[in-house]
Amino acid sequence: MNFSSSPCKSDLNIFLEAYWENKLEMQEWQCEYTRINECGCDDDDGKDDNFNEESCQYACFMDRGMDYCWEGGDPDADDEPEEQEELEVQEYMECAQIDFPEDENRRLEEEEEVQYFIGPYCADSGAEILLGVFNDEFCTNFASEGDAGRSVYYDYMGEALPYSSESLVDMNCIPCKEPGDADMQNNQNDQQDEDEVVEMCEMVYEQAGKCEANLGINDANNNGCNYMDGISIFRRDGQVIMRDLTSSSAANVFIGLFAATFAAAGAYAYYLKTKLDRAKINLSE
Repeated sequence: MNFSSSPCKSDLNIFLEAYWENKLEMQEWQCEYTRINECGCDDDDGKDDNFNEESCQYACFMDRGMDYCWEGGDPDADDEPEEQEELEVQEYMECAQIDFPEDENRRLEEEEEVQYFIGPYCADSGAEILLGVFNDEFCTNFASEGDAGRSVYYDYMGEALPYSSESLVDMNCIPCKEPGDADMQNNQNDQQDEDEVVEMCEMVYEQAGKCEANLGINDANNNGCNYMDGISIFRRDGQVIMRDLTSSSAANVFIGLFAATFAAAGAYAYYLKTKLDRAKINLSE
């Protein structure tokens, strides 16, 4: 199925959860494929006595910009800095409470304990989906004005909130075809089905409102066509803008004729009223 030819609209949280699950699965697949087929770090008979498999894999992933494939630091470093616990971004695809570390100074400043929540929101530009810190369970009120709660997160954690300035979803197309090498597919459940469509795409498309008018399929679902035609958006230089609606010349002609007819009818009604008034005056005389 060619998903690109069929527009659809989907709930933000449903899409984000599916998008991130697929992103992590694809990263896992890429890491495994690279380790097996590109790194050449197996400790076989061709390696010398000083060969270190972990160091080899670390260098392989770092050289390719695949730091997400490696947990921990450089295995050859003498003194590794203490690692801070990273925010599990996937847990905040929907609004969820976060328990910050105890801060005695902040606790004294606040009269009562404040709960904080992290969740996604659409940036003002409409081109990005970012994470923010909120002070309500529905993620509608930012915990600090002007910065979407970023300063609150920084005060507690001493670092920037992930994806507070970088979009959770990039602007590149997402491949919906399962990886070709069945032995390397990361989604063991999905690879057993008959189609070649990634589970994320199936899930999002199934949940979404649809306009299947151009797919050439039986029982097409076109319930969302009118809605999506009214909100169509286009990207220019990474920004999302509302579509410029061009006026119809035929519609303009009909509007002009209607306005002229209405004006003529009004003038004629006024003429008749004036004539009747004069007739009444003559009769009274």
